[in-house]
Amino acid sequence: MSLEKELFYKEFVRRENEILRAPYNPELEFFTAVKSGDVTKVRELCRERLIDKKGLGILSDDYLQHIKYHFVITTAVTARYCIEGGMELSTAYTLSDFYIQKADRCKNAKDISDLHPIMCEDYAKRMRALRKKKICSKHVADCIDYIYDNLHKRITIEMLSEHVQLNASYLSRLFKKEVGTPVSTYIQNKKIETAKNMLIYSEYTLSEIASTLAFPSQSYFTEIFKKQTGVTPTEYKNHYFRNTSMGKRS
Repeated sequence: MSLEKELFYKEFVRRENEILRAPYNPELEFFTAVKSGDVTKVRELCRERLIDKKGLGILSDDYLQHIKYHFVITTAVTARYCIEGGMELSTAYTLSDFYIQKADRCKNAKDISDLHPIMCEDYAKRMRALRKKKICSKHVADCIDYIYDNLHKRITIEMLSEHVQLNASYLSRLFKKEVGTPVSTYIQNKKIETAKNMLIYSEYTLSEIASTLAFPSQSYFTEIFKKQTGVTPTEYKNHYFRNTSMGKRS
């Protein structure tokens, strides 16, 4: 069952962007992944090349210029979204200028398309590093990476202590001191964040989400979700699902 849940979780993380979405809409899954520093998901969502994306508006009769315009839009919105996530203005805009100028020098659409995932992953990696900026120790940083990569499992302080080779009690105190919350609370928060995305951007049932994120039961998942968000998972989905491209399919 553990392997099944892991595959199910990774299917969600790796699933392709099947619904036709304009790549510059800041409310969509892609920009959420970049902003949160989810490098794995960004890589997967970038598997479809920019030149192969469907539903792109025609911005120029010249195809090369058309692709350049879409690259510029994506880069600019990515920068703004990362600023909302805490990236310094100067960093975000300097990076944006760098990639836009690099794209402008490209002589064909394929080169721009190849640059697109590099740009996206660069922003995502910087956002991932940013979330650990105030963390002093490598041990706690390694714990956070482990948590993000294993949300489909039941994660305990003992597992983390074994992973980083530290005493569990010491690690627990160190984590709370550097992150500001207990390990268990941090893990729970990240699971709920992932559940929110699954509710909005997938058609998985509540029981499937609860199982995939290793909650002991659907009722416990619902209880924790409501405690953190003020609404039940169903209420959350009903409110936000219709505002996404997926919710507008029918």
